Amino acid sequence: MDRRLFLAVILTVIVIVITPILFPSTPLPVPGDSARADTGIVAGSAAGNAAVTSRPETTRSLGTASLVHPVEAGGRSATAYEVRDSVGVSGNHMTVWYGASGAVPLRVALHDYGSRGGDKATAPVILTSGPRQPLLQYALALPDTTVELVNQVFTHPERDTARTSSVSYSAVVGKHDVRVAYSDPTTDADRYLVHVVVEVSNAPNGSAMSIQLPRTLVSAEPDTVDDIRHLAFAYFVKGDKVRNVEFGKLDSGETKAVAGPMEWAGVRNKYFLVAVISPDTTIASASFVGAPRVEKLAPDASGALSIPLNDGRAEFDLYLGPQEYERLRSLGYQLSEVNQYASWLHAVVQPFAAIVTRVLLWMKHVSGLSYGWVIIIFGVAVRLLLWPLNQSAMRSSIRMQRIQPQLSEVQKKYKGDPKKQQEMLMKIYQSHGMTPFSPMMGCLPMLLPMPILFALYFVFLNTIEFRGVPFLWMHDISAMDPYYITPLVMGISMFALSWIGLRGTPPSAQTRMMSYMMPVVMTFMFLRFAAGLNLYYAVQNLAALPQQWLLSKERAIANPQNSAGSGGGSSGKSRSSGRG
Repeated sequence: MDRRLFLAVILTVIVIVITPILFPSTPLPVPGDSARADTGIVAGSAAGNAAVTSRPETTRSLGTASLVHPVEAGGRSATAYEVRDSVGVSGNHMTVWYGASGAVPLRVALHDYGSRGGDKATAPVILTSGPRQPLLQYALALPDTTVELVNQVFTHPERDTARTSSVSYSAVVGKHDVRVAYSDPTTDADRYLVHVVVEVSNAPNGSAMSIQLPRTLVSAEPDTVDDIRHLAFAYFVKGDKVRNVEFGKLDSGETKAVAGPMEWAGVRNKYFLVAVISPDTTIASASFVGAPRVEKLAPDASGALSIPLNDGRAEFDLYLGPQEYERLRSLGYQLSEVNQYASWLHAVVQPFAAIVTRVLLWMKHVSGLSYGWVIIIFGVAVRLLLWPLNQSAMRSSIRMQRIQPQLSEVQKKYKGDPKKQQEMLMKIYQSHGMTPFSPMMGCLPMLLPMPILFALYFVFLNTIEFRGVPFLWMHDISAMDPYYITPLVMGISMFALSWIGLRGTPPSAQTRMMSYMMPVVMTFMFLRFAAGLNLYYAVQNLAALPQQWLLSKERAIANPQNSAGSGGGSSGKSRSSGRG
């Protein structure tokens, strides 16, 4: 193992060790985990799921959607929040429940995504703000007063047969007739969008619609603590970039005010998003307020948006769904940037993460293969693309080994004359077609895969496309390998690369120790990492073995004097004893 490989290994270790320290992930909690029990969030999720599946329901056909009235055994309408006269609109991909008190969305069931872990494993993901809490709340902000619409009971008239997927509510609030109408998307591309129209009669100038964002999003993940740590407000101010305000970064009672115009703002957790999108009427302002901690966690916070009423009217869209990269990207408004990997290192990591994500999704779309095979093909492709650079780097290493005795002799001879020493070293480099920078350039091919490896760490931990994806014996490539097979293969293949790399190199106790210890250290470090990341790294190592073997043979031919001492030193000992 030469200095270049030693440097590459050290840098890899730094990347892998520092990343979990700076951006920690928590081990999967057991059923008795105190953080899960004390926050009450898991209980809320279970209650929400039960409301979808256990209550008797009456349904009538509505063409592209269906109207669902949860009815208890006694015949009284109810929802998980005990809001009377609730209405659910169910499509192919989601069901949205609305409540007459406040004319607000109550909760959303995402049919294409299942809750993970425990008794929630067979239920759909429920986007909810908790028991007896609506997902959003509205207020009418007039110049002289603010009226909370959650205290107003709206009437729900018969649906318009021309718009079977629409729901509308109306109420008289003081001197104003208020109407709130919801309509489901008409195309599959907009499957998680709900269009909202608010009309207020006799609204004076300066009136606005205030929208209270969800105080939290109940976790549907087995690692609830990790999901809580991902909770954040996100918003996009025109002309700026997407910004996040993490719940955990807001002290209790601390207020962060944001001036518009904003095109969207919302709440996200690790995989899902509830956002208000208003590119036309725009969001004039927003404020975010921290809440008290629960065992050092921030499971909830308050956020409110203000949308001006133009001639008593405001229109906006609600995105109620997963953070699918391509879907959010197709919607525009930089929504695909909502989940900002790596926190304060986002600006460095995100470009690589975006490229890696788009390449993997493209490969999946073109090939039709499972993501496991896509990762394998991707790993081999990266190694093949770097083959010429690695070839050049390793041959440069061979040349460096050949001239190293001359360099050492010059350094020793002209130790007291730095200028003469530099002159003579340059002559040696030039005579062999090299420069003093050749050793550094030789490290480049080994360093190039590291940004990809760094990006993949966050991609597998935070990208919903890999959530719950099985491959071979692995039930979820975004979680740890349950049988530790991929990290073990990664470690063994790394040891094989190091062992082959020692062939034809000068024997050294230090390099031999590194060759034996680093694979062991890396294996233990990778044990709890995402199975997909281990799979990628193992494939990279296996794909590099043929090139390493060929180059080791070249090195042995170029440096026959070292061949006897390579391979851990056993060959050298046997030959020495034979000569004796």
